[in-house]
Amino acid sequence: MKRLLWILPAVLLLAACAAQNATSSATAGPAFGGAATDGAVGIAKSGVAVGAPPQTSETGSNGVPVPQAFDPTRSIILTANVAMKATDPWATADKAQAVATDLGGDVIGLNESGTKDDRVASLTLRVPSAQFTEALRRLRALDADVTSSTVNGQDVSDQFVDLKARLAAKQAEEDRYNALLGRAATVDEILKVDAALSSVRTQIEQLQGQVNSINSRTQFSTITVSVSPAIAPVGTPSSTWDPSKTVAQAFATLAAVLRGFADATIWLLVFGWIPLVALALVLILTRGRRIARTTA
Repeated sequence: MKRLLWILPAVLLLAACAAQNATSSATAGPAFGGAATDGAVGIAKSGVAVGAPPQTSETGSNGVPVPQAFDPTRSIILTANVAMKATDPWATADKAQAVATDLGGDVIGLNESGTKDDRVASLTLRVPSAQFTEALRRLRALDADVTSSTVNGQDVSDQFVDLKARLAAKQAEEDRYNALLGRAATVDEILKVDAALSSVRTQIEQLQGQVNSINSRTQFSTITVSVSPAIAPVGTPSSTWDPSKTVAQAFATLAAVLRGFADATIWLLVFGWIPLVALALVLILTRGRRIARTTA
């Protein structure tokens, strides 16, 4: 009995310790969970904060949006046609040439004609494709009114890849023929291999020329610019009274009236006798009839 009395307090003490440990574990669990959650939220917030800034469309200095739709990873032949009107088309053409040269391009065509008040200019510019958009932006910012602007892009990526693959295949074939030429033992074998090698070399040069042409056209873009004279606005008449202009208008009107009278006199002198002759004939006939009636 005494042993039971000693055992019962020990059991109660162990139960109390176990309950306290469970409570401590339950309290620590949410604390650590809250820390992890805060860390996750902090990471997420950090990800939002350091994200890329929103992209905005670039606008030229004259308020005209600059296109940014071309994929730089593709082989694209870019061309543009810009028509504008300016007070001095030749001066505007000189500024357009300066735009091309400043961006590392050149002028491959220029035509200027007309008189001082009726000048026209057309020129063809070639600029690096990487500066194509900047060139358009600067051309539109010139002291001229852009009437039309057209941009065209021809994607030749597939054609370019195909030509390079065919060129590599032909170069490998050339290497094999060169190896065979080194092992040729007879004159007949040498001639056959040399003929085949010449044919392959011709094909390689043709393919290389096509590759170089496409590469040049994709590396440099062409911009055609035409400048026509701007129509000067019609001046409004002055509202102030000018006596000299009134006198001049009066003399001009008097001269016109006198000229009209002179013209009428000349017409009467030239054609006035015709009615007189007709009247005389009528009088003669009338008098003859009267005489005939009197005699009868």
